[in-house]
Amino acid sequence: MIKYHPTIPSPFSHPNRWFSTKPISLRPPMASTPSLRIASSTTDTEFLTLMDYVGKTGEDVGDDLVVLVSHLEFACKRIAGLVASPFNSLIGKGVGLGLGGGDRDAPKPLDIVSNEIILSSLRKSGKVAVMASEEDDLPIHISDDGPFVVVTDPLDGSRNIDASIPTGTIFGVYNRLVELDHLPVHERVQLNSLQSGTRLVAAAYVLYSSATIFCVSFGSGTHAFTLDHTTGDFVLTHPSIKIPSRGQIYSVNDARYFDWPEGLRRYIDTVRQGKGRYPKKYSARYICSLVADFHRTLMYGGVAMNPRDHLRLVYEANPLSFLVEQAGGKGSDGKNRILSMQPAKLHQRLPLFLGSLEDIEELESYGDVQQKVNPGYEV
Repeated sequence: MIKYHPTIPSPFSHPNRWFSTKPISLRPPMASTPSLRIASSTTDTEFLTLMDYVGKTGEDVGDDLVVLVSHLEFACKRIAGLVASPFNSLIGKGVGLGLGGGDRDAPKPLDIVSNEIILSSLRKSGKVAVMASEEDDLPIHISDDGPFVVVTDPLDGSRNIDASIPTGTIFGVYNRLVELDHLPVHERVQLNSLQSGTRLVAAAYVLYSSATIFCVSFGSGTHAFTLDHTTGDFVLTHPSIKIPSRGQIYSVNDARYFDWPEGLRRYIDTVRQGKGRYPKKYSARYICSLVADFHRTLMYGGVAMNPRDHLRLVYEANPLSFLVEQAGGKGSDGKNRILSMQPAKLHQRLPLFLGSLEDIEELESYGDVQQKVNPGYEV
């Protein structure tokens, strides 16, 4: 049995890491921090934590990146708590929270609050020069000498929160382009944020669902860590994820079928009848939360897609394509490899197809799969 400290009544206490109502320290764990150990009467098993993995005993991604990851981890724990709070709907509406009339106290949607949490963590890390966010019109200059540039979608799927549907955070990490340091601030933050996906140093998403999962790649495989609420650690549960080369699930909003181009309709009609290159009938699974649909696709194979110019290249398509490629899959706009595309503007939108290598290649073979008709959907 797990033993709890007798003076702490909470069943979620841990003998080596006691929790209190005080804010969690932002100081990153030392590289020598031992792996999480769960003891029982019959077995003694060790699990690798995210901070163990990135440290010198694991992947050894470098001291600067370890510090950055520790602050991103902390930010995502805060967002996870916010999303799971029974008061999350009130936070966005300002209902019953005793908010004053000043601008400082004005209610903010959860995606804006999440954006502020991430920005605060990046500032405190001391390792970031620029943050570019889906929630901001322009990149934010944080420091002149931070080694990294972070791009992020702070809370993907936030419109689903009131229905308790899974949401997520997406981010990508680039090296600061030191050759641009001589340029004016507004120019260099913009150019640093418009790097090609091939230059990513790391990418990750965090899924807020029945479990909170931190899925990350540093360029040597894709690995998922699940939050252990008893200790506050992200524990390695899915090492070296390999997406199946072929799945049996497609994820898309079928209600838009009659707005799709002929090629995409033929592809969907073919695979769901089991008449494609894979002789089994495909099933549809669609959550309308990109991180959730992508996570399921990564686990089971198949293809997750939005065929219209809707998802953002910088904040969503590049990081998720990096992750799926590191797992053996592919990210495409229906014609071209996502990571090879050069962003032209910060909030550039495009069609996005992510998934199993054979599924994406079969879909691309139909040619006309990008939806150009956009009648202005409200949902």
